[in-house]
Amino acid sequence: MKVSANDIKTGNVVEYNNKLCIVTKTQHVQPGKGGAYIQAELKSLDGNKFVNRFRSSEMVERVFLEESDGQFLYQEGDQLVFMNQETFEQVVVGQDIIGDAISFLSDGMVVKLCSHNGNVISASLPQTVVLEIRETEPVVKGQTAASSYKPAILENGVKVMVPQHVDQGTRVVINTSDHSYVEKAK
Repeated sequence: MKVSANDIKTGNVVEYNNKLCIVTKTQHVQPGKGGAYIQAELKSLDGNKFVNRFRSSEMVERVFLEESDGQFLYQEGDQLVFMNQETFEQVVVGQDIIGDAISFLSDGMVVKLCSHNGNVISASLPQTVVLEIRETEPVVKGQTAASSYKPAILENGVKVMVPQHVDQGTRVVINTSDHSYVEKAK
């Protein structure tokens, strides 16, 4: 769908030079001389970032993605198999779609799958997951009041920093986007 360059917003997906790109930042610029333009920071799906200027009168191809929930079933080599929660069809995608967050992917986890023309182009895990701490230094009496952190290894092998009062065997909530400690699980 063609839209005016003035109408593109952060988070929109546009087709630029025959590539799908996510708009990460926009700025409306009115120079003292010449016509106004939109300066947009774009990120292509292969990870390249670049800045482009669109004239205010220019038309841009805006792409709408289809979102669906997919339940993770299993991994086969470097391919991940999900089941669409609505149609119960199996969807196979490359593990590069998930990126670094793949270490938090577990059997039965439901993720958001975004597709364009029937091809899955991105998958996003839940914002947080609950995992058990497999290994960490013991609690040292008197250090619980300080806001210092210590290294810990989770049950999936990921290393994170946790507060001093957290001990081995404790279940904790971890942010999947930056691998940071959120809180103790209830």
